[in-house]
Amino acid sequence: MGGAAGVRREIRKLGDPERARLLQRFFKTGPGEYGEGDVFLGLRVPQVRALVKEHRSLPFRSIEVLLRSRFHEERLFALLVMVERYRREEEQREKIYRLYLKSTDRINNWDLVDVTAGHIVGAHLFNRDRSPLYHLCLSSSLWERRISIISTFYFISKGEVSDSLALAELLLGDSEDLIHKASGWVLREVGKRDRPALESFLVKHCRTMPRTMLRYAIEKFPGKLRRRYLEGRV
Repeated sequence: MGGAAGVRREIRKLGDPERARLLQRFFKTGPGEYGEGDVFLGLRVPQVRALVKEHRSLPFRSIEVLLRSRFHEERLFALLVMVERYRREEEQREKIYRLYLKSTDRINNWDLVDVTAGHIVGAHLFNRDRSPLYHLCLSSSLWERRISIISTFYFISKGEVSDSLALAELLLGDSEDLIHKASGWVLREVGKRDRPALESFLVKHCRTMPRTMLRYAIEKFPGKLRRRYLEGRV
């Protein structure tokens, strides 16, 4: 059973209408919400990942077709295939990276960003010019801004934290809570690798940065130190 049509049939068979209704609410798909218009079929992520293992050699044209789907799980499937192919096929990495950035309008919910951006964008830019991250960071698209900061998880895993801190600083004034959470999450990981670098950032910004970002960033700190940062006594 090959191609996009075959994958779609398998995904539809696994759909669960009741779970789909729950996911529609959880991922805020109503009018005016961040996931407005997204449509779920009701699959669990392990089910999608199992299909990826079966179809990781899917032609690129089929991946593109599924990436344009209105159904969230079909886009998730396509993105996870891209992650798998990026990891395995060195000669295809540039093509996968370019397809990813060309498709950011379809990478339009936080889970789609979070399970893919580091593995494709972060991995691709690690030994290259990282200016694309700064262009994404200044985008009007919430999801492109989230891609920019989440991509740096790859850098952190390699012991580099400077871009994570620089992008988090650029995002301090962002209006979206989803960006505050992502930045705080990244800052928390920075602290695991380079605590002095994180504390230097926090001393400078803790009094003015979004509270959500601050709370995530200091989540692993001892209680007394965490209170000092929350109260700005540093």
